[in-house]
Amino acid sequence: MSILSTIGRFAAEYSAARNRFLTERQVRSLPFEIQKDIGWPDSYTRRDVTRSSLGAWAGSK
Repeated sequence: MSILSTIGRFAAEYSAARNRFLTERQVRSLPFEIQKDIGWPDSYTRRDVTRSSLGAWAGSK
């Protein structure tokens, strides 16, 4: 694996993480009733457990 492909992979992962953060911030700014209607806390918690177990930033890829 070349250094450029590694840097590209890290850049793509960073971009995806930033997009997730911005989306979470926008959804959390919505009124609680709307968050509950879309199932925000429950669906996010399930995805967060799956994502954190992958260890993408820990070099497991």
